[in-house]
Amino acid sequence: MLTKKLPPLQRFLSLVSRRASHAARQQYDVIVVGGGHAGTEAAAAAARVGAETLLVSQKIQTIGALSCNPSLGGVGKGQLVREVDALDGLCGRAGDWAGIHFSILNRSKGPAVWGPRAQLDRQRYRTFIQSELLSTPRLTVLEGSVEELLLSETNPEEPGSHRVTGIRLANEGTPISASSVILTTGTFLSGSLFVGQSESPGGRIGDAPSSAGLSHTLRERLGLRVGRLRTGTPPRILKDSVDLSLAHIHPPDSHPTPFSFLNTHTRCKPEEQLPCYLTHTTPGVERVVKESLHLNCHIQQDAKGPRYCPSIESRVVRFPGRQHQVWLEPEGLTSDLLYPQGLSMTMPPDIQLRLIREIPPLHRAEIHTPGYGVQYDFVCPTQLSPALQVKSTQGLFLAGQINGTTGYEEAAAQGLWAGVNAARSALSMPTVALSRTESYIGVLIDDLVSRGVTEPYRMFTSRAEYRTSLRPDNADLRLTLKGFEEVGCVSPLRYQEAVRVRDSLQEAQAALQTLSLSSPKWRKALPDMRMSETKNTLLTGMDVLQYNDVTFEMMSSAFPESLSRHMEFAQRLKIEAVYKPHCDLQKKEIERIQKEENMSLPQDIDYLTLPVSMSQEVREVLDRVRPSTLGAATRLEGMTPAAIVHLLNYVRTAAQRERRTQRHQKEEREREMCAREAS
Repeated sequence: MLTKKLPPLQRFLSLVSRRASHAARQQYDVIVVGGGHAGTEAAAAAARVGAETLLVSQKIQTIGALSCNPSLGGVGKGQLVREVDALDGLCGRAGDWAGIHFSILNRSKGPAVWGPRAQLDRQRYRTFIQSELLSTPRLTVLEGSVEELLLSETNPEEPGSHRVTGIRLANEGTPISASSVILTTGTFLSGSLFVGQSESPGGRIGDAPSSAGLSHTLRERLGLRVGRLRTGTPPRILKDSVDLSLAHIHPPDSHPTPFSFLNTHTRCKPEEQLPCYLTHTTPGVERVVKESLHLNCHIQQDAKGPRYCPSIESRVVRFPGRQHQVWLEPEGLTSDLLYPQGLSMTMPPDIQLRLIREIPPLHRAEIHTPGYGVQYDFVCPTQLSPALQVKSTQGLFLAGQINGTTGYEEAAAQGLWAGVNAARSALSMPTVALSRTESYIGVLIDDLVSRGVTEPYRMFTSRAEYRTSLRPDNADLRLTLKGFEEVGCVSPLRYQEAVRVRDSLQEAQAALQTLSLSSPKWRKALPDMRMSETKNTLLTGMDVLQYNDVTFEMMSSAFPESLSRHMEFAQRLKIEAVYKPHCDLQKKEIERIQKEENMSLPQDIDYLTLPVSMSQEVREVLDRVRPSTLGAATRLEGMTPAAIVHLLNYVRTAAQRERRTQRHQKEEREREMCAREAS
């Protein structure tokens, strides 16, 4: 998958031009509006399912562009990338092709919360995505701006008060028809750009603003509830003007881990990877921010910004006196720019320069492109079904930032699933859903459609109840088979590989289970294993593999005749063995929560000081809403499964303490009564 020759951009543009000349005269099954991460995954997925698909983008050259940070994956986000890949999506393979710095975040913790991540070469990533779209059968690409959605009489056999049957492009009278339309407008839906006190229409610097007609259609004609969110991006800095010797170097992993299950290695060789650098803000940064707040209209707006990727202005205002991390990240192997992760800002350009020069490695830095803020419309996602279809509108699907999310990975996951369901709907097949128990994509979509958002939504491992079983290593076994057999979005090649992996793992686990020995024999076979000398029980190979100091390689050396042929899956077998008891326990915990849904929560709980492991966000939500039952707490926006378990345990323990106290008080009163009677 990493040896194909990609076409130059000029060829892409010429092929798109030839395809576009026929677009307006054709009827499509699916039309996708927008060429970002959600749009490209949606278009490719719809075509893989079998739908004749049209992708409409305002600017052909920016299809597949990394609009903000040059990276992919991370904790929670890396799980989404692996799941998109398991369903034959694009972004995982694109990351393997374009990555220039690979690392696994959270490696000090368990594999379930490891976060595969990569810094990317912007040009390589865009070129790969464009090449994939060109080679996808049944997919046409067209440059244009969508003016409005075409509406017609509803199908009485389906729910909904409106029906979308296509689009009309700006400055063109000819409509383009389709059975399903997917909107992936990103930050372009009534987008506004902010730098200092200036405001201009647009969703990304250098690109034309989107048509106001589309937003009007959603609000006025379809009657959808629409809100306003904001985000921002940092200035791009000339690398040669930065003194990297004053920053702390962070090298990549010596052995890059690919995102895609189809790849055994990345395009970038280990020795060719580039490092990242870490530095921190200073009191001078805080001073510049506070002195310029009156010149920054973006930060003063009512629109909600991202909690987990805030601007430096928001950080200073919310956490005064603190030092904040700034990562200096490369934008490509040959790029002369650095991306200062953590310095998103919207103050005037001259003040941006003053601010960054307050940071030691950037004391002589020069800005190539200033940072800016974006405000845009989003559709409240509770109006969507789990298929990401608008409940009140037949044929209309939404994916990406239009649903109130933030991040490439969240957008790609939604885009793929919206593309699958838009295609199935257009081809008269039933839509499909992913549950929270089987995927992070299911968690993401369920959170959006059942809880909604009040700020840009970002994926974290803590949002998933079953995260010990929803691991990055097993996304292929969880989703690829279903993607081929039930959904129809996975190629036969990938399906055959997933079947091979499944069968091989089952064979290896059976061999480990068959290997049953007493404790003394295990200690003799594996002398380096730290097993208690007093232990004398019968253990299987799977039991022994759960020990921290035991690896599959050690066991294979001790029992080569039964295990050596399974060395390809050494790491996966170790992870499966370690997590088996955790997965069993977790299922019992979830079942317990479901049974305890009607448990009353005391109304005098001080959630802000509750002595349990709980994020500040969760504490604030609980303190503000004060749910009456555990079930009501589970449905609050921002509530995590881990927090629910901790809350359940706390309330139960508190109730037990209260009962013990009451019993002791009763016993004390009885003793006092007996003493008085005796006297």
